[in-house]
Amino acid sequence: MDFISILILAIGLSMDSFAVSLASGIGITDLSKKDASKIALTLGFFQGMMPVAGWAVGMSFSKYIVDYDHWIAFFILVFLGVKMIIEGIKDTDCSNTNPLKLSTLLSMSIATSIDALAVGVSIAFLKQDIIFPSIVIGAVTVLFSVLGLYSGKALGCKFKSYAEITGGLILIGIGTKILIEHTLI
Repeated sequence: MDFISILILAIGLSMDSFAVSLASGIGITDLSKKDASKIALTLGFFQGMMPVAGWAVGMSFSKYIVDYDHWIAFFILVFLGVKMIIEGIKDTDCSNTNPLKLSTLLSMSIATSIDALAVGVSIAFLKQDIIFPSIVIGAVTVLFSVLGLYSGKALGCKFKSYAEITGGLILIGIGTKILIEHTLI
């Protein structure tokens, strides 16, 4: 995977965290830099570590499905993309609980990074290294989470759905790119 593909993948994966951060920014009346850092770093950590876990799982059985790995990567990414688009269309509720509460923060972090786990499996099937993509995914998620928090504070709820839909479209595009690259070679 080249850097541009990794960056686009990271942006797509970070859209769930951006949407959650947007809603959190709406809900926190006095958003301090410490609170923004706590939320963004936790979301980024989970988003960066889940691909590593998925990659480890994928590497353990990738040799058994080497002839079909690009199809599996394609279907995983398209499934996740469609799921994000559907959530973006259906979910218009911006009410939330206290995102600074530890249980809420951990729940948000795990929920928004499940797709990164599946992407890690896809990266293993493609026989790619995971360290650099994982670092980029985590860093981009931190950046988009901070952007989401402060955007939510300033703009409100109306952009949350657009972020999820955009992220879904990006994941579908990456899955299609992987399929095309591997079926034409």
